[in-house]
Amino acid sequence: MITDEEFLRIVTFLKQRYGIDMSQKKVIMNGRLENYLKAGGWSSFNDYMNDVERDSSGELEKTLVNYLTTNHTYFMREFEHFDFFKRVVLPWIQRKEQRSKDMRIWCGASSTGEEPYMIAMVIRDFLGLEHDRWDARLLATDVSTQALSHAMAGVYDEEHLKNIPDNWKRHFFHKEADGTYKVVQDLKQQVIFRKFNLMDPFPFKKKMHTIFLRNVMIYFDEPTKRELVQKVYDFLEPGGYLFIGMTETLDRSSTPFQLVKPSIFRKQEG
Repeated sequence: MITDEEFLRIVTFLKQRYGIDMSQKKVIMNGRLENYLKAGGWSSFNDYMNDVERDSSGELEKTLVNYLTTNHTYFMREFEHFDFFKRVVLPWIQRKEQRSKDMRIWCGASSTGEEPYMIAMVIRDFLGLEHDRWDARLLATDVSTQALSHAMAGVYDEEHLKNIPDNWKRHFFHKEADGTYKVVQDLKQQVIFRKFNLMDPFPFKKKMHTIFLRNVMIYFDEPTKRELVQKVYDFLEPGGYLFIGMTETLDRSSTPFQLVKPSIFRKQEG
């Protein structure tokens, strides 16, 4: 069982490195790491953390993050967002970038890939025959290498796809011999997956039209969240949109974003 001192050590490590706040999640931390430590031969959480901090390859740290960040998601999650994205946001981008044909979308917590592939399907459906004339690739990032490798493989079981319209399932997935579904190459090429820590400086050369940052800020305390939201604001085009999880909130007194509807925010148009 993890001691208070060991728990505080891991909490501090995650907060300083990743902005992740697990100060209220002692039982979850113990449950997710206990068997892993036993299997790895560590006699205590402190022994384990000594090795994590000494490991110059960074592999142990990577595994720690993989174990402690939840990656539960599914296609069509919080579908109202995708509906609004298609009805309101994409027509705005289409008008704004009619000449450049450059669409810049970032999914900042891509997890195992369902969300970015869903965004890509909505874009395809919206642009239709015009799709090939646009640079409509989207950036999808996550801090978990485990989640990213699942996302890049693009293989899902039938249960994950149960809410997807049949024509999308036929068009965007190939049913494998084992009954799983694989994202077709054409759609895969539309999503650029990268490992990225949201606490790091944003590396974008151009500002984004839309940023999806859904169900990730639950890991952050208020000051970290405020700082991240300000960075997001600065890296959005005027008029750009931010989507957060439906159970998440932004402190309206500390953000320049305009509330469009719960969990959808917009930067003021220039």
